[in-house]
Amino acid sequence: MSPAILEKLRELPRRPGCYVMRNRKGEIIYVGKAKILANRVRSYFRHSTQLRGHPKVRQLVREAESIEWTVVRNEEEALLLENRLINEHQPKFNILLRDDKRYLGIRGTAAERLPRLTHFRLRRDDGSHYFGPFPTNGSDVYPVVDWLSRRFGLRRCKVTNPDAETYKHCNYDLISTCTAPCVGRISDADYRARFEEACDCLRGKRIDVIEELKAKMLEASQAQEYERAGRLKEVWLALKEMARLRQIGHLSTEDEKRKNALDGLEALAAALKLKAPPHVIECFDISNTLGKFSVASMVTAVDGIPDHRRYRIFNMEGFDGQANDPASIAQAVTRRYGRLRDEGGEFPDLVILDGGITQLRAARGALAALGIADLPTVGLAERLEELVLDNGEPPILLERDSQALNVVRALRDEAHRFAITRHRRLRNKTVRESILDEITGIGHAKKMLLLRTFGSVRELSRQSEETIASVPGIGPALAKEILRALANINSGHA
Repeated sequence: MSPAILEKLRELPRRPGCYVMRNRKGEIIYVGKAKILANRVRSYFRHSTQLRGHPKVRQLVREAESIEWTVVRNEEEALLLENRLINEHQPKFNILLRDDKRYLGIRGTAAERLPRLTHFRLRRDDGSHYFGPFPTNGSDVYPVVDWLSRRFGLRRCKVTNPDAETYKHCNYDLISTCTAPCVGRISDADYRARFEEACDCLRGKRIDVIEELKAKMLEASQAQEYERAGRLKEVWLALKEMARLRQIGHLSTEDEKRKNALDGLEALAAALKLKAPPHVIECFDISNTLGKFSVASMVTAVDGIPDHRRYRIFNMEGFDGQANDPASIAQAVTRRYGRLRDEGGEFPDLVILDGGITQLRAARGALAALGIADLPTVGLAERLEELVLDNGEPPILLERDSQALNVVRALRDEAHRFAITRHRRLRNKTVRESILDEITGIGHAKKMLLLRTFGSVRELSRQSEETIASVPGIGPALAKEILRALANINSGHA
């Protein structure tokens, strides 16, 4: 497994999304979707998958050099994005659906002399403009193609140079929905300009046309032409939905991620009334099990992008058996910023706490005790994901699809992931070491000797009976008993 993939696996969010795997050349070799990205993607790289997985999966893992993903709001959007990327890139490890039930999209045949709008299921490299696909089974695509073709006088027929007999039977010209470029009623240049205007509507650039459609819909309703109003409403809603789905678009490049992060920081600064967008943000989270094995994580983002080199973990002291998140936050804040103060280090521009007003007040109290009063600090309440302040102002509820909330949410999720990972390691290490205490003949001295010799209980469990027996004071009988007791470690049960 490449180091780049190993690092990425630690960052995977527990949210729905679409992911791609690339080979050494940077080519997309697989596209997938997931209800929970962390669970799905990590499943490819488990030891059991490498041993017993499908040959195609094992080969995919061998060729994969990097992973990227896009988080979306639900499984429907994940499926849509997966379908779109498979259509665009045709990754060699993807199995195309045998009954070809791909979603429909809209195709503008730009390479033709007299282009038109039609629908497609599979993208081709033919110079056409492609919009979608859209997860509607045609219920959005067909009405939109029909309305745009009528509105801009686009041709529907496949014949570009009809003879007299063919043209005599052209219903579209007879009912005045086509500008008839095929017989010279409009120049090729004017016709193509109309075609591009229709495509601009699909690109979201012709808001005036959308407003015109809405006005006609209301006009028909007021005139009690309800059937016509219903058809217009159907098209209007479809165009709005297409615009929304375009926003989940393609996987972000690194440049796009940075741009989105900077946009989010500007919006966040405006919402919090900061003097400037926060260059460095530090975010804290607490993880424990009924107060035991309590740790505080601190993750850092520079210009909105996580910087793993600046991550920190604080093992909590004085809370064993008693869960106290506010006091833990206060301790972590005191240790972090007390050291920065004493060493003359650079303070962050913003501190975010995973928690509500109680955690925020505990942190602000700790900062006040350190003599640090001007460090912007906010809480992120879990239920509504609102920013909590302690200055008497109401919580700030950011827009659900705003880049500002994306930046804050990503940091919170990363702090939670980092804390949980460290907490589990600490808990599992303690549980494993305690197994030695249950073995007859192993006292504290022998336990510490074994741990010093082999480094950990997990490593001890991987040794042969002869190797363990060679440790002074152990012997063959006790070595056999140790391996029997630790047999479940390698299978992941301890």
